[in-house]
This record gives sequence, C-alpha cells and structure tokens, in this order.
Amino acid sequence: MLLHVFTAGAQNNYLLIGTYTGGKSEGIYVYTFNGNTGSFEYKSKIKSPNPSFLAVSPGQQYVYAVYEEGNNKIGGSVAAYGFNKKSGELSFINQQLSGGDHPCYVATDKTGKWVTAANYSGGSVCVLPVKAGGGLGEASQVIQHTGSSLNKQRQEKAHVHCTFFSKDNKFLFVPDLGMDKLMIYAFNDKTGKLTAAPQAFAASPDNGGPRHITFSPNNQYAYLMEELTGSVVVFKYNNGNFSNIQTISAAAPGFKGFMGSADIHISADGKFLYCSNRGDANSITIFKINPTDGKLTAVGYQSTLGVAPRNFSLDPSGNFLLVANQNSDNIIIFKRNKTTGLLTDTGKKIEVGNPVCLKWISMK
Repeated sequence: MLLHVFTAGAQNNYLLIGTYTGGKSEGIYVYTFNGNTGSFEYKSKIKSPNPSFLAVSPGQQYVYAVYEEGNNKIGGSVAAYGFNKKSGELSFINQQLSGGDHPCYVATDKTGKWVTAANYSGGSVCVLPVKAGGGLGEASQVIQHTGSSLNKQRQEKAHVHCTFFSKDNKFLFVPDLGMDKLMIYAFNDKTGKLTAAPQAFAASPDNGGPRHITFSPNNQYAYLMEELTGSVVVFKYNNGNFSNIQTISAAAPGFKGFMGSADIHISADGKFLYCSNRGDANSITIFKINPTDGKLTAVGYQSTLGVAPRNFSLDPSGNFLLVANQNSDNIIIFKRNKTTGLLTDTGKKIEVGNPVCLKWISMK
C-alpha cells in the first residue's frame, strides 16, 4: 500500500469500516483519513463475525457493532468495543443477543446509556442498556413487528432496517421494509422504554420498502429512502409527527433497471442530499434541497465506480464523500464540490473486503 502523508493542522479523523466476513474481510477495519487531501493510511483491524453496521458512542470512547448472524437457535447479537484514540485500536468488551435474526443496524441514544438494534430477518427492534465501562447488558426490551406488503418476495413479513433517534432523544424512528411503514416510538431515556408515539407510524408508498432515514439540520424535514422503488419520501416533521410533502425518484432519466437503493445523508450545511443505489444502478444520486420548503430537485447522478454501494459517508470536513462498494471490495473516495454538490473521482480508493458501513471518530 502507498504511504499517505499526514500534516499538522489537517482535518484528520479515524475511519471505521464495518464489513461482511464471508469473503476477504476479517472484521472491523480502522484507517486514518486526511480531510484536506483525501489521503488515508491503514491503522488496525479486529476480527469479528459479520460486523455489518457500527455506531459510535457520544463520547467516542466506545463502538457498537451488530453481528449480522441468524437462522440458528440464538439469532444475531450486538458487540461493544472500546476505542483507543492514541493507538487507533479497538478492544472487545462484550456482546449480547439482539433478540432476533440478522441485526443490520445499530444506534446509540444521545445520553450514551442505551443502544438499539434493528433485526432485519427477525422483524424486531431491541433496546440494550449500556453498563459502566461501555459494555452492554441483556436486552431490556424487544418489540416484534407484524405485517406485510405487496412484494411477496421481499415484503412477506416485517423487516426492520433501521433505528434512528430523534435529535431531542424523545423518539426512535424505525423504517420497516416489509410493512411499508415508518414506525414511530416515544423513547424514555431514563428507563430506555419504547412506547407507541401518538402518531404510531407514517405510511410509505406501497412496495416502497423503507430502509434508512435522515433529517435536515434544522430538524424541520425528514427524508426516507425507499429500497424497492428507489424513491425518497420527504416529510414535514414536528415533534414526532410526519406529513408527506413529496415523493421523488432517485433514478436517472431513462433508467429501467432495479434501483435497490440503500443509504441516505445530508451535507452539514443542509444544501444537498445524497443517496446510494445498488441493483442495476450502482450510483449516487445528488439532490438539491429547497431551503424554503425542504423539497428535492435532482442535480446529478454519479457512478460509484464499483458494485453494490451499500453505505456511504461524507467525511467530517465535508470535502469528500466515500462510498463502500460491497461487492467490489473497495471504498471509492470522491471530492465534493460544496457549491454544486457534485462529485469528482479522486483516483483514490481503499481496498477492503465487502465494506458496508463507514463511521468517523475524531483523532483529537
């Protein structure tokens, strides 16, 4: 591997990479990344089984990973790791069962005292308490979803795909691909208890397949990525209540294949929204956000230069967008134009087996 020089004063961060371990990968990988130049350097790895999604604690001392296992007597689990900022190394603390098969998403609440996980095959969401020292206790609650929708192959039952805490920590939003619903739970951060919110769910278009969600920086709008149709559903948001104001396709004009859309993120300045499309597209769609009403207008479509862009992430500087191409074993680094939102290939890429999740930790 080429050496990449890191300079004093640069916007340096650790990049953590969650993977599937059936191929070339062995677990979670850690790199350093320079936000001024897009340069990177391998730091460490820790072996673990299918750590496909990661979450970083609010204080950045701990990292939580789902072990996306299932179809057995015990189901999947969630693991806790300590992170050493000086060495850039992870250390295993413990793991607990997630209460269902194939957990695919993990999140921490704003206090750092609670961790939630989405069991995709199990169709459930679980809450786990965080103990002193960052370890996890046994699940304190498991909520089982029941329901289905039109696509008999993909929506034959509930498939929970994400657990996303509101900015005020009062709600947990849970997109369910199988039910075509965004489930809304009230969250008590003192007890970790989830209960049905006054608006129990926001309906998604039939056969949409809600997957991931994000919010505008001003918290007035929510954007829900639909895996099956490749559409973004735009909601007006207020204190746990959602009202649909737009549904817009992420497909490029004339595209006829399957979208298989996956991830969705907004730039820190709130001007641009990006989403990844797998299937036959292998692209990033770039939308401009109207600051007046939150609605989207497509302004670009960028090939990911790889296959199956699962997760992607804007680095903390906002200068670069990194795409994890799961089936081509690489992470492509794009330069981002902050004025237009458009992406340009830097020629730099990180070679990692089956990358599916990218998270950041400050080196400071």
